[in-house]
Amino acid sequence: MSTIAHEKYEAVIGLEVHAQLLTKSKAFAPVTIQYGGAPNTQVTPLCLGHPGTLPVVNENLVRYIIKMGLATHCSVAEKSIFARKNYFYPDLPKGYQISQYDTPICFDGFVDISLDEYDKRIGLTRIHMEEDAGKSIHDQDPYNTLVDLNRAGTPLIEIVSEPDLRTPQEAYAYLSKIKQIVQYLEICDGNMEEGSLRCDANVSVRPRGQKEFGTRTELKNMNSFRNVERAIHYEIYRQIELIEEGGEVVQQTRLWDTSTEQTRAMRSKEEAHDYRYFPEPDLPPIIVTNELLDEIREELPELADVRRKRFMEEMGMSEDDANTITESRYLADYYEEVANNLGNPKAASNIVLSEVLRVLNEQSIDIRDFTISAQRVSDLVKLKEDDKINSSAMQQIFNAMLKEDKEPEELAKEMNLIQVSDSGFLEPIVDKIIEDNPDEVARYRDGKKQLIGFFIGQAMKASQGKANPKLVKDLITKKLND
Repeated sequence: MSTIAHEKYEAVIGLEVHAQLLTKSKAFAPVTIQYGGAPNTQVTPLCLGHPGTLPVVNENLVRYIIKMGLATHCSVAEKSIFARKNYFYPDLPKGYQISQYDTPICFDGFVDISLDEYDKRIGLTRIHMEEDAGKSIHDQDPYNTLVDLNRAGTPLIEIVSEPDLRTPQEAYAYLSKIKQIVQYLEICDGNMEEGSLRCDANVSVRPRGQKEFGTRTELKNMNSFRNVERAIHYEIYRQIELIEEGGEVVQQTRLWDTSTEQTRAMRSKEEAHDYRYFPEPDLPPIIVTNELLDEIREELPELADVRRKRFMEEMGMSEDDANTITESRYLADYYEEVANNLGNPKAASNIVLSEVLRVLNEQSIDIRDFTISAQRVSDLVKLKEDDKINSSAMQQIFNAMLKEDKEPEELAKEMNLIQVSDSGFLEPIVDKIIEDNPDEVARYRDGKKQLIGFFIGQAMKASQGKANPKLVKDLITKKLND
């Protein structure tokens, strides 16, 4: 997809990202939440909006949002309050959503994104806490909409960017960065397909050089990073075409239709006053002490940007390799364990970037589902470093380890792949090859030094691949040069 570079107009894009938190219970009710449970089994009277029920704040909701705020350079409010956001929807039994309005707990942060041509800093207006609504299901009954309230009350954080994004590619990079951060913090799994990470985009266009924003539309129903990129791309050109034809952009909410790859009008865009926000009377203010902030700072992991720089400086890794390995916290953890076991960062990155990533891509799995432990991978590489096996044997053993729960050295012995490094065994083989190939010996001694490969190949064949190539080369070179 080409970068938007219209000569007359530029886009102004802001993203609102909802991240579903990995708490064990809901935001304000002591009920377990688990994706995929039978409909309406993870509910309490509070989730159902029964009169007389009182919410209680989940402590991890507060801790997780502060983690996100600190990781994105936000200021953290000493005091923030919850608010009721009132609106009617079939899967919102209370008739309101507990959220935050004019006192978000985190504000004025930023994230840095990288594209091929440039880097850019994207401001964050706010990050606030709220609860999710339930789920309306429209495709299981021909006459009725079904409602599943399992999701009602699930803890969310909403991350609102400044309107600093200008292209669909920047939006994609920003969303990828947010996903990476929440996964590194282990506060959200980042799965857009399951709805645990959701994104709405506010899009407008304006003539180049104009400071005032154009009329914006809000895009919804984008369930993948690529759909976010495609929907923004389409909407930018839709608005430009509309303006060029003399029409006006209407402020509205639009849905992305994946079948037609177009946006379509859903409803007029609500403003804050439409929700009749007021302070939540049943919840006290959230007070964040310096002690709590210090405690949560101590819990923060080394984030991807810092880790990538360290891998490049300390491990001698290229920028591309460091980007690949640090994309996932768990892959970076795996790599570091292999490197620490080996004491050889380069050898560790070679096998992780080649063999391990190959299997992850072929099987479409995460490193956490990979069946070979970091210890066994490092033990396998150590066999090669100790000249017990060669490169070809290492790959054969690696593939066998995917199927059998055995140590690499045990498999090497079973598969008869242990290299012979006994000069007493190899010397007679080398002597016979030299004796059987007088013409090649003469040519080698006349200056055709590349023939060393021929002699090594003959020795490997005679030893059925068991000979240590390095030792074979040393023996042949010594005998031919005598």
